[in-house]
Amino acid sequence: MADELAAFPLTGRFLMGRLRHSISARERQLLEELVVETRSVEAGAIMLHRGQLVDHSTILIDGYMMRTGQEGSRRFILGLQVPGDFVDLHGFALKRLDHDLVAAGPARVGIVPHERLEEVMQKEPHLARILWFATLLDAAIHREWIMKLEQLTAARRVAHVFAELWQRLDHVGLGRNDSVRTPLIQADLADMCGTTAIHMNRALAQLRKEGIGELRRGTLYVSDRRRLEEYGMFDSSYLYGRGGLAPGTALDPKGPA
Repeated sequence: MADELAAFPLTGRFLMGRLRHSISARERQLLEELVVETRSVEAGAIMLHRGQLVDHSTILIDGYMMRTGQEGSRRFILGLQVPGDFVDLHGFALKRLDHDLVAAGPARVGIVPHERLEEVMQKEPHLARILWFATLLDAAIHREWIMKLEQLTAARRVAHVFAELWQRLDHVGLGRNDSVRTPLIQADLADMCGTTAIHMNRALAQLRKEGIGELRRGTLYVSDRRRLEEYGMFDSSYLYGRGGLAPGTALDPKGPA
């Protein structure tokens, strides 16, 4: 993984895990060359406003991004992006998003002009399919969030969020052995889990009381990862990394081996 990041510092984490073996060396270089510039984003900055016309898409190189929506005075966090994610690839087709993109902590992003994506669509159908896979994976995560929001108590919802995030960080080489490190605060977790800050405080206290995990300055410390996953009813198959939904060779240029 270190060699891949050295060779492709802008898109290396996108290539990790599920996609590495499905992309040729030429396609990896083409993907890296799609990024025309990088930008640093301050914590809390709105990188893209709802309804803003866009002519480029953005890959997250370092840090975290949140998709947020507003209903009156209430903010809702609709998604969380990790390094290696294209945070607004769907903007290529939509041109305007129905939500804001906000930096959760300082971040670094890469800019990919839509005219370059247009060339990929026309000349590189397999690479286009890989990019499409990334947007469909976002949709799978959204569906799981909707289902878990309906099924689980606040304590179990936040356990699911951290279990999912841990797995996604594993996929891009950033997972830790005993904790999930984030810039998120309790208000962020509340907006992510559809509850209030007061109820989130109680939910985190419940995790601590039951020995599931303890949140300190955005980092959830966990002694038993499997127990966290069981408590949050987390089954990673919807992330298409392993299990029955793992893509395997299905994304290879010539299809399944």
